[in-house]
Amino acid sequence: MSIARIKKNDTVIVIRGNDAGKTGTVLRVNRKDGTAIVEGVNVHKKAVRRTETQQGGLIPREFPVQLSKLMPYDAEAKKGSRVSTVSKDGKKVRQFKASGKVVPDAKPEK
Repeated sequence: MSIARIKKNDTVIVIRGNDAGKTGTVLRVNRKDGTAIVEGVNVHKKAVRRTETQQGGLIPREFPVQLSKLMPYDAEAKKGSRVSTVSKDGKKVRQFKASGKVVPDAKPEK
């Protein structure tokens, strides 16, 4: 399963489930499973064993969310929007269907 509308570092909104209405940044996408890990969404506590560098205990952790439950978030319209791929200046870019604005490609932090 591959949904190319959502990429790493995109801002997305959850449209279904317990976290519906929450927004967050995509940390990782697994196209094979059709899931993504979103910052602050689907957070559960995981029991972790103590190591030399880390203390053990219950640690809050983000778990994967199905890509079908996520939608790219249009900050100007303040809602989720579908995207289409268009050609501008000889490059393929993603564009919001509702507003016609180009989806900002966030650069990864170093």
